[in-house]
Amino acid sequence: MSPPMARHAALLLCSLGILSSPAWAAESQCYGTVGHGRIENSVKLPTSGPNFTAYSSLGAAAGRTHVHAKVADIVLTAYGELAKVQPRATYVYGETGWASGGRLRPHRTHQNGLSVDFFVPVRNAEGKSVPLPTGLTNKLGYDIEFDKAGRYGEYTIDFPALAEHLYQLQQAARAKGSGLSRVILDPAYLPQLFATARGPHLQRTLPFMKGTPWVRHDEHYHVDFGVPCKPDT
Repeated sequence: MSPPMARHAALLLCSLGILSSPAWAAESQCYGTVGHGRIENSVKLPTSGPNFTAYSSLGAAAGRTHVHAKVADIVLTAYGELAKVQPRATYVYGETGWASGGRLRPHRTHQNGLSVDFFVPVRNAEGKSVPLPTGLTNKLGYDIEFDKAGRYGEYTIDFPALAEHLYQLQQAARAKGSGLSRVILDPAYLPQLFATARGPHLQRTLPFMKGTPWVRHDEHYHVDFGVPCKPDT
């Protein structure tokens, strides 16, 4: 089996909870910063797992869902824990980066394998956790606009599920000697996030962006992971 196929197989086993930590997690090498960088030996996230899906099969096929191997390990470990503590919650991840990094338009970051967009977990009119509908009619989800209360049509942001996801990402990153270096979420939603059971801990320990991002982060939240990179020379 070739190295890329072996890495993909390991990711699939991780997403199914069969493999907890891929042996190849140190193979990727990132350079520069999330805003100006590149990556070698990135891995492609699985398009689905027991409790998550990619935002778009087209986006994944186009190569827009590659990350640093350690980031993939963290993301999948967190999903595995969420399956235990939030078994009825469904999650959707968005764009991450190119296989070799570099500019991923229209994003200003996502350049060195350490950035991941996650679409907000939502509940429908019946209160059931469902994937946020992402398709060509709404620019693969990125054109969705939630109101200030976190509503979009029949969908409502599930803030407890969102908070639990951030918590599990943080715990998985710490366990693997890393961390979350930046989290971007629409400031209007922070009071509702901090009002959840995990909220006070997240407010104290996560580096939420304090300024106003160049685009609203209402339908998704952006996470940069704290993995050391070499200078991009």
